Amino acid sequence: MAEWIPYERKLGHPADFRVCYRFYTQEEGGRRTLPYQGYRADFAYADDEGEPLTLYMIHPEFEDEQRQVICKNGPVPACGTALMWIIIPERRHDIHRHRIHKGTRGYMMEGPHRTAELEVIEILGLFTNP
Repeated sequence: MAEWIPYERKLGHPADFRVCYRFYTQEEGGRRTLPYQGYRADFAYADDEGEPLTLYMIHPEFEDEQRQVICKNGPVPACGTALMWIIIPERRHDIHRHRIHKGTRGYMMEGPHRTAELEVIEILGLFTNP
């Protein structure tokens, strides 16, 4: 498996925001195993009404305890911090800049299944990224 190349190097701008996250255990309805860096979960806002939740292409990039992007192969920690990257730039402008702030809660999603809960802890490039 190839080494992970951080999004910042690929895209040329910083992440949109940082979250603290916790993956649900299998007993809580979560995954059987922890994902690896490169996991393409979608994002859902916790305060959205109705089922199914609206999903957005906002992907995580997991960090280690020193807030450095994890570049080694292997499962990511069950809880920790992650940089979040809004994949569709137009959504950054028309939706997410209005909804994301410190304290916003959400979920990592695999289709209709919640795999992790998260909370925004820091705004990074959300208002300055292209």
